[in-house]
Amino acid sequence: MTQAPLLRQITDYANRADPYPLYAELRRTPVLQEADGGPYVISRYWDIQSLLHDPRISSDASRLTARGGDALSQPEEETALPPSFLRLDPPEHDRLRRMTNRPFGPPHSPRLVAGMHDELAGIVSDLVAGFGDADRIDVVDQFAYPFPVTVICRLLGVPREDEARFHSWADTIAAGLDPAPEDDLAERNRVTHEARTQLGMYLAELVEERRRTPGDDMLSELVTSHGPDGPMTTIEVLSTAALLLIAGHETTVNLITNGMLTLLRHPEVLERLRSDPRLAVNIVEELLRYEPPVQLLPQRTCIADIEVRGVTIPKGSSIWLVLAAGNRDPQRFEDPDRFDPDRKDIQHLGFGSGIHTCFGAPLARLEAQLALTALARRLDRPRLVEDPPPYRQNAVLRGPRHLPITFDGLRP
Repeated sequence: MTQAPLLRQITDYANRADPYPLYAELRRTPVLQEADGGPYVISRYWDIQSLLHDPRISSDASRLTARGGDALSQPEEETALPPSFLRLDPPEHDRLRRMTNRPFGPPHSPRLVAGMHDELAGIVSDLVAGFGDADRIDVVDQFAYPFPVTVICRLLGVPREDEARFHSWADTIAAGLDPAPEDDLAERNRVTHEARTQLGMYLAELVEERRRTPGDDMLSELVTSHGPDGPMTTIEVLSTAALLLIAGHETTVNLITNGMLTLLRHPEVLERLRSDPRLAVNIVEELLRYEPPVQLLPQRTCIADIEVRGVTIPKGSSIWLVLAAGNRDPQRFEDPDRFDPDRKDIQHLGFGSGIHTCFGAPLARLEAQLALTALARRLDRPRLVEDPPPYRQNAVLRGPRHLPITFDGLRP
């Protein structure tokens, strides 16, 4: 039987549980284009790092031309809810990111995330207490999902009781990021369009409420703030709020779940974390290198000819940056396939780099540190029910769909 092209194998669900041997094979051809008109795939650390800072790489899907318009890289259909600043280029990207950052982080709100520590710890404690007398749980459904969802709802001012409504929309929109070639693209775009429209209508109702009665939440700040860049338009508030609502929990769920799975596969590290919670900082950074929640960045476009390792990537081409392959590049990291929280140099690509560095990285780090520490400290002899667990379909946002574990009760 003829072997499928490497990129097809990487996006094939059959390889979702362990794509790393495929990434190793991918790195043998650091600039790979398997078919004429297909995307150029970049897999080496330093090349990815450089391109993430290169202004000749566009994140704007509308700039993708026919040259890069292969079945794996189709831009999203235009929807009633326009792209967030994550999918825009400067100067619009910079303006909207500055405006969003005012109520979220420094310099205008420098203590927001740090000041949430006790509140986040309380949410974690309540979730663990909710396990009760059970000796088996699903880490995803009972912990890794409800934790960041509760946090982002409180931060934005979205009613937690509405979670069931936006959960379905968020899943559908996140699935739209997945470059699965077997999908009917027209149908996928239709379903994604509908989900984005429904989410936009839901958020529009909340925005109007905040205009009438502002609160102390981030959505109220986005609606009422008039900083140096002026106010956001209503449509800009909607697209930004949708981004924060979805990105604020999707990747953190994966980070926590991948983290617990990795710790259960490395019980000596789990025991160290139980004894020394300070190790959580290093563990989370190494997890972001070793099992990043965002595996690759598709749908980037070259807006000029770019040379990478002697290969000229023509203007208009689609380019994929495989962050997870770069994170295990032996030219960058010693013994890269080993999980080592004592690693001295963990300058990973887990949150990207450059102007599109993950906006919520400080919050995600704190959430993961608190979550993994609590699970390590409170669960007595936790064990995997199955390994590997069932994974999500998504190749971009890779993580277990469920993580069933057993344990001998809760420690005090």
